[in-house]
Amino acid sequence: MPLSYPLEQLPEPGASLEVAPGILWLRMPLPFLLDHINLWLLEDGTSERGATLWTAVDTGVAVDVLKDCWRRLLPDHPLRRQIVTHCHPDHLGLAAWLERETGAPLWITLGEYLTAHMFCGQIGNYGIAAMLKLFRQHGLDERWLEELARRGNAYGKVVPEIPATYHRLFAGQDIAIGGKSWRVIVGHGHAPEHASLYCAELATLISGDMLLPRISTNMSVIAPNPDGNPLGMFLDSIDGFKALPADTLVLPSHGRPFRGLHARIGELEAHHRDRCTDLQDACGRPMSAADLIPVLFPREITDAHQTMFAMGEAMAHLNYLEQAGALTRIVEQDQIRFIRTH
Repeated sequence: MPLSYPLEQLPEPGASLEVAPGILWLRMPLPFLLDHINLWLLEDGTSERGATLWTAVDTGVAVDVLKDCWRRLLPDHPLRRQIVTHCHPDHLGLAAWLERETGAPLWITLGEYLTAHMFCGQIGNYGIAAMLKLFRQHGLDERWLEELARRGNAYGKVVPEIPATYHRLFAGQDIAIGGKSWRVIVGHGHAPEHASLYCAELATLISGDMLLPRISTNMSVIAPNPDGNPLGMFLDSIDGFKALPADTLVLPSHGRPFRGLHARIGELEAHHRDRCTDLQDACGRPMSAADLIPVLFPREITDAHQTMFAMGEAMAHLNYLEQAGALTRIVEQDQIRFIRTH
């Protein structure tokens, strides 16, 4: 089944659009190159006074324009709870504010909750200094390192606080929301313990960032786990989505809702296979992750935010290829480079 987009209309910021029975689509602006995030409201029973209650899936970043969007929505959409797919700022940033405004508790996996605290508090190798050291080892030039250092704890600026308590989500858990059962599907690679939600009755998957219709989600090596294989974990995770029906309605965090789940997984697999081939071809001589950014991203990268993602993704592909035996790591004077094995 090829990709198709059943909805042409986009919801305005601070408004909602029904995409399936009991599911509303919110589209909120982001102050990044990726300029929007999709949030979802799931109808979730009624209050003692007979008002319809809702479960929010993801929250947006903690900036005033998004708070204003929520303020327009909340009077007609009181929240019972908020489920956050993962710890990245555009998903978790407003969770503490929403809890304070509405009383809706946070539901999230343990891995995402703890990782959020580590990044927010700059604890151990989750801090900026460790990231800069890793990037320097992988060849990033001093100009970008200085820019990233000046940028500081960008995570904490848009996730200024995290709820003090949470309800833990588990892989395979079934959550009753508005009389329907939603199963938690945990994926890895993009985030430590990303929770997607699938409702068989509605044949609908809230995919978060695990499946996006037009771009591949970022997989980054991070300083606490410098030899990690996030690309391998991501590919294994999306392979698991093939068990869902081909005509599943996919509700992604960025881009439009789509059908053609299996086709999109195939496209993502081919995309990363091609990028790996390009990297192998480029590594006829020793190359650092920074050297290889133009191979993965032919467009010019002009800001520190995108440089950080590009470095993380380059290292992820190189670690994947090294662990597959296709590249060999060379470490000389604390500098890391890779060369084609065959």
